[in-house]
Amino acid sequence: MTQFAPLDQETSDIVLGVDTHKDVHVAAVVTAAGVFVESRSFPTTAKGYEQLLAWARTLGHLNRAGVECTGSYGAALSRYLHGRGITVFEVNQPDKATRRRRGKSDIIDAEAAARAVITGRATATAKAGDGPVEMLRLFKTAKASAIKSRAQAIDQLKAVLVVTDPELRESLAGLSNPKLIRACAGLNSSASETTGAATAHTLKVLAPRIQHPTEEIEDLTTRIRDLITQHNPQLLACYGVGPDTAATLLIAAGDNPERLHSEPSFAALCGVSPVEASSGKTQRRRLNRGGNRQANSALYTIVLARLRWDPHPRIHRQASFRGQNPTRSTPLPQTLCCARDRPAHHPHHHPRPGGLDPL
Repeated sequence: MTQFAPLDQETSDIVLGVDTHKDVHVAAVVTAAGVFVESRSFPTTAKGYEQLLAWARTLGHLNRAGVECTGSYGAALSRYLHGRGITVFEVNQPDKATRRRRGKSDIIDAEAAARAVITGRATATAKAGDGPVEMLRLFKTAKASAIKSRAQAIDQLKAVLVVTDPELRESLAGLSNPKLIRACAGLNSSASETTGAATAHTLKVLAPRIQHPTEEIEDLTTRIRDLITQHNPQLLACYGVGPDTAATLLIAAGDNPERLHSEPSFAALCGVSPVEASSGKTQRRRLNRGGNRQANSALYTIVLARLRWDPHPRIHRQASFRGQNPTRSTPLPQTLCCARDRPAHHPHHHPRPGGLDPL
């Protein structure tokens, strides 16, 4: 424990900084004037969170905190502080120049987190993570892993079919995927030690690995749709927005969307806002390659559905939107900039889609 200080603890405003870990959080308190006060470690338990907040409040008036990793190790602490009326800011890693100069330790990182809030370097309010959007995030996480598991099992099943005996392969040829999986699940795997029996048994084992994730995916999709319908039905009413796209956008905004003060701030969060790249006499902007890439992809899908416009005019004459889509790899920022910056008389100009008010 490190301690400096005498200061008027009853009247001073302080800022809390926390360096988060799996088992222990290291907290540091710095006054609003930038004076380091004290640091201490606390376990990552409910009682430890209570002790951390009680300790910090004994050192002064606390209403702001900078917490590292608010989406992972610091998520539970961020929710606890947010529920107690503390404004929590997401803090990235300390400045590299400062780290080279001062070195690295948990106390230094915790103090740097507090100073990032004081100086205004940390401006992003952390997500609350205590409402329906957090539920959506959990459902989406489970659904993504189920989709990945099912795709892997389907690939393995079809790879086995490619090399199996012609008789078995021909008996299963021409079936759609659902019928093929049901047929494989009903195969009779005898106990004879032959390659055909081993193949039939393998197919019979792989089939449930496809059926069970499919049931999970359907259940999670229903839960996601019902949750959005209950809490944000107007978002699903937007053209081009389905349950997965809506969930992705809501997860990007968080349970406390008031932390996004304007539409440009949401655009920056999704990485669809241009970034200044000017120098000297050159004035230009470049694409934003940061931000939430899942939300970026979701917005790209919405823009294509609404505009039905292809940024490649030559290809656009040969491929329709409902058929082959040659713009799948085109970044969303480029699509938005092209649609926004084209003059009204341009032959490929279309109006800019409306804002995402439901968020």
